Amino acid sequence: MKLKSSLVCAAGILTLTQVLSAADITGTVTLKGTPPAEKTIDPLKADPTCGKFHTENPTTHFYTVGAGGELADAIVMLKGVTGKSTGAAAQPQVIDQKGCLYSPQIVAVQTGQKILVKNSDPVLHNVHTTPTAAGNSEQNQAQMPASPDLSISFSAPENFLKFKCDVHPWMFAWVTVVDSPYFAVTGKDGKFTIKDVPPGKYTVTALHRKASPAGVDKQIEVTSSGASADFTIELK
Repeated sequence: MKLKSSLVCAAGILTLTQVLSAADITGTVTLKGTPPAEKTIDPLKADPTCGKFHTENPTTHFYTVGAGGELADAIVMLKGVTGKSTGAAAQPQVIDQKGCLYSPQIVAVQTGQKILVKNSDPVLHNVHTTPTAAGNSEQNQAQMPASPDLSISFSAPENFLKFKCDVHPWMFAWVTVVDSPYFAVTGKDGKFTIKDVPPGKYTVTALHRKASPAGVDKQIEVTSSGASADFTIELK
């Protein structure tokens, strides 16, 4: 009994030590090369209802790149870390439908984390998910104007799971589902922070839906002072 108690105590101390020494991974994702020009979404502007929400013809936003190549909307996550999701207790991720477009269009969540889909438009939308990973169910729900938010979650990891609207076929969003809290999405400055990572050696991968859907990997070691990892994604 004393031995068992000692083992439990030792395991608890080890876990506490890992939590106390957890630190952040920071870095920047840069795009090398000139991205293709964005395309105008002509069907949106031509739509008699949705077109009224825009004074100019809206365009796609597949690449958001700064003057120095800073790449937004890249997903950066620890590779091979699974079964660590805290999604059931995480704050919901909100996706809005506004101006007959999804906002944001690139999202990352944990397995089991709620995604709340809003309809801020005075028009009917339908939220149609088309997952490919086993364990993630396809959903197709109509959403009237001013109706309650739709709550959606996924149980299996999957990169760039597609959301679409069958009423407005130009509307898309892509959700990456991660089985841990160790991920981030780069901002317009290309920067990211993965918070509270336990000490250890990891493979970090940076993915971009258009430029690098398979990801670019980097080996790092997280210490009590954290770690840094910068990525360059090259257009082929």
